[in-house]
Amino acid sequence: MKETSFIEQNKEKWNRFEKLSESESSDPTELSDLYMDITDDLSYAQTFYQRRTVRVYLNQLAQRVYTGVHLKKAESFKKFLTVWRVSLPLEIYKARRNLLFALVVFLIWATLAAVTTHFYPNFTELVLSKEYVEMTNENISKGDPLAVYKNGTQLQMFIDITTNNIKVAFLTFIFGIFFTVGTHILLFKNAMMVGSFQSFFATKGLLVTSFFGIWIHGAFEISSIVLAAGAGITLGNGWLFPGNYTRLQSLQISSKRGLKIMLSLVPFFVFAGYLESYVTRNYMDLPYWSKLVLIRLSFIIILFYYVIYPRIVARKYPELLEEKDLINYFPPVKFDLSKIRNFGEIISDTFRFYNIHFNKISKINFRILLPIIIILVYLQNDNHAMLMATEHWFDWSKQLEIMTGFGFTNLQDWIINFAWSFVISGMFLGVLFAFKIKDEIFSWCAFFQFAKQKLLLIWFGNFLIFFSLALIPWYWYFVLILLLPLVFLNGIVPGIADFSIKNAIGKGWSFSARSYGISLLNIVIFTLIFALFMQPIALVFSIRENFDPTSIINVTEPIMPDLLDMLADFTKDVAEALGGDRMFWANVVRQIVYVLFLLLVLPIWIISMTFIGYNEYEKETATGLRNAFLKFGKRNRYQENETDFE
Repeated sequence: MKETSFIEQNKEKWNRFEKLSESESSDPTELSDLYMDITDDLSYAQTFYQRRTVRVYLNQLAQRVYTGVHLKKAESFKKFLTVWRVSLPLEIYKARRNLLFALVVFLIWATLAAVTTHFYPNFTELVLSKEYVEMTNENISKGDPLAVYKNGTQLQMFIDITTNNIKVAFLTFIFGIFFTVGTHILLFKNAMMVGSFQSFFATKGLLVTSFFGIWIHGAFEISSIVLAAGAGITLGNGWLFPGNYTRLQSLQISSKRGLKIMLSLVPFFVFAGYLESYVTRNYMDLPYWSKLVLIRLSFIIILFYYVIYPRIVARKYPELLEEKDLINYFPPVKFDLSKIRNFGEIISDTFRFYNIHFNKISKINFRILLPIIIILVYLQNDNHAMLMATEHWFDWSKQLEIMTGFGFTNLQDWIINFAWSFVISGMFLGVLFAFKIKDEIFSWCAFFQFAKQKLLLIWFGNFLIFFSLALIPWYWYFVLILLLPLVFLNGIVPGIADFSIKNAIGKGWSFSARSYGISLLNIVIFTLIFALFMQPIALVFSIRENFDPTSIINVTEPIMPDLLDMLADFTKDVAEALGGDRMFWANVVRQIVYVLFLLLVLPIWIISMTFIGYNEYEKETATGLRNAFLKFGKRNRYQENETDFE
């Protein structure tokens, strides 16, 4: 058919379809029938008129309807209200015990701080700093006790305060992932400041003044921080109390619940920032009744939305309350060690293997290696008592030097460093044993038999790395990174197969040389991953400005404080209150964190190295290829057999 005849024959139908598709009151049945005809005409045009305008026209016509049918509608405002009206209150109700626990703990610490300040007024300087107390005393003498809230312009103050409140609340929440310890520390610090602050003003006869000045905005601000702590405890409990879920699944559920609670707090932080910036600064000019109304109204809103209303919603929607949390299902994974993996697959399989076999690896690390590490660190702390009583420019670097003996100041340092080489080899041993029994149940008998055969071989394979790290100055480590891949797999090869000492050494060197590029990439990528992961806890930027190495107790602040800095500062205060050496115990806390990080993170690196080792072993032996040949032709086209499930 000619194109002109085709157009003349169908143009009325196409015009009718255009009008119906643009009308809001068209007959759906007629429109559907015409749409089917249009798609048929389009198929015909694509066959016979590929380079003609009619094909483009019909394609656009069909596409217009298809897009209109399948286009997702924008989220309505009604659904947004449903989230705040139903979803968030239900999550708050589910986490009610954690929120109540956070409130009780906050009140206990605040009361303790208030009582302590009453009997020991100097306690306020410890909690709020000496400079802040002096400034407040000066303001009191001027007749304006809360003049601190009048610094800066209102808009700038609003932005700064709101940002800071959100930051504090977010840290209080996210630090709950560290088994709720970080959340408890920040909750303790905030409770101590509130209790001590109020008690300090009470000793000056200004309790009522401070109460009405602070709680105008504090009703929202302090309540939100306590609720953020409850969200952080909810998050951390996912690790601590997984129930019938795996720890990863439980963490996934608890993190979603905690984030929803945090979402509900955002408006209250904005309100608190506004009140502090525009209302609190004028507290002296406001009539008594207006301040009382504001404080009562703020607390009523908090109590209603976080206590009363969630109960109402839970009773109204019991079926939603009983719904099980949905989690991602991950099918069982079997790791084919005869498969040659690219670098992307090595990274993904490394984390999957660690997740699946974490219990096997951690049994060895925490039941055997951790007690040995505790003994070594105890001996080193006694050996370097003076250094343990000192704050250092690079805290993490100095503590690792003390623990492992890298300072080499005496004979014990050399002995301890030598002992650490066996500890690290034990971590290699644990990972390689997990690979050996990847499809079996863990057995201590099998492990000790494996250790008897492989430990010395693994230690000897890693000896050159240990020797280089011990003797080469740290500023040469960037050169060592380029040389490390040449011996990268020496400690892995003995655990891959039953090699003799001579063969293990030879294979280690040859495997390492052949995999130089991927090993170097492995070192760089995993170093960056671990650095990014560790930085919020404690790492390279925790450096002290204007550091005075001659001072025994240095009080300069780090350039970028992290969680460990806060934990160490908290430990100093507790140790000082109990009559202990503040710096010694702060450094002990740092050592605990570094040891835990080593035991939890280094196995990930060793797993990636092991996959690279199996890559090279497969290239040399072609075990997987030979197994594939043995299975060739065995698959039944109509019925599954064992080969289909391998």
